Amino acid sequence: MTTRRPTGVPILRLGDVLVTGLLNELDDKAAMAFTEELTERVSSEGARGVLIDISRLEIIDSFVARTMMELSTVARLLGARVIVAGMRPAVAITLVELGVELVGVETALNAEQGMAAFGWHQNGSAEQWSERSRHGTAR
Repeated sequence: MTTRRPTGVPILRLGDVLVTGLLNELDDKAAMAFTEELTERVSSEGARGVLIDISRLEIIDSFVARTMMELSTVARLLGARVIVAGMRPAVAITLVELGVELVGVETALNAEQGMAAFGWHQNGSAEQWSERSRHGTAR
């Protein structure tokens, strides 16, 4: 078993979905470590989905954009569906200007809509998994 160094970016598991987010403070080294850690977790935990919340990301540079694209591709190759949630208009414009195409990556306006796409439903004030997830048949 290899020892992973924490990246400072939390990665939470909700059922068989990994939920994480990107922050403005993510430098190139941290972005690479984050990609490695998330990829390892997708593989080792058999995650069927990855939600990347980028709502706090105000700007994006070419390295982080490419890292996000590569992370999405690797996760898909490992069998996980990837949803990027909370993209700000300035980030979307920058991605287009950089020529970055997030092929095969779904987007959602916010994390709640992204989780709904994975089967997470909000019922009043308590969140619940869809009927399939509660009975362990979500795979």
